[in-house]
Amino acid sequence: MVAVTDASSAFTHPELAMSRIAVPATVAATPAAAQPLLAGVQQQLGSVPNLFRLVATSPATLEGYLGLAGGLGKGRLDVATRQRIAIAVAERNGCGYCLSAHTYLGRNLAKLDDAELAASRDGTSRDPRAAAAVRFAVQVVEARGHVRDADLAAVRAAGWGDAEVLEIIAHVALNTFTNYVNTIAATPIDFPVVAPLPR
Repeated sequence: MVAVTDASSAFTHPELAMSRIAVPATVAATPAAAQPLLAGVQQQLGSVPNLFRLVATSPATLEGYLGLAGGLGKGRLDVATRQRIAIAVAERNGCGYCLSAHTYLGRNLAKLDDAELAASRDGTSRDPRAAAAVRFAVQVVEARGHVRDADLAAVRAAGWGDAEVLEIIAHVALNTFTNYVNTIAATPIDFPVVAPLPR
């Protein structure tokens, strides 16, 4: 994870009880085993967004999620590419929570402008190399992993090696996990709201 300023608290929705899986209202209300992990989230993000408190209901799930996210944060994909992929995957999966969160992070952390954020939602980028990565991520989502040889060849032709291809797949998996959690739980959005396009 990367440190960002605490902006999410300004957008917290009070109706936490509206979610289909209860979001603990505070870190102290989460299981004891999850609290040190959430303290790390607080230190890195400046707040503990609803997603993290929700996932903390299962400390094992939180540990797994943070482990994969932390490992991928040390990978070869730069933060802008990671945010582009997260936005594209959230749009395809219809997850308003993740689309809102990653649009916020894309703008404020990765410094993507409005045109690039819109391109990410469309599954592309104005940067040709990044476009190939985002396109491949979308193909992984839409084909449920059954991509064509031509899809793999296209991402490689754009300069992405096998290690980066595996990271793209891992980012798709990580973001699909959070998309499904938030959609199933109806997690209240604590970022400026961005709604997925009708599909």
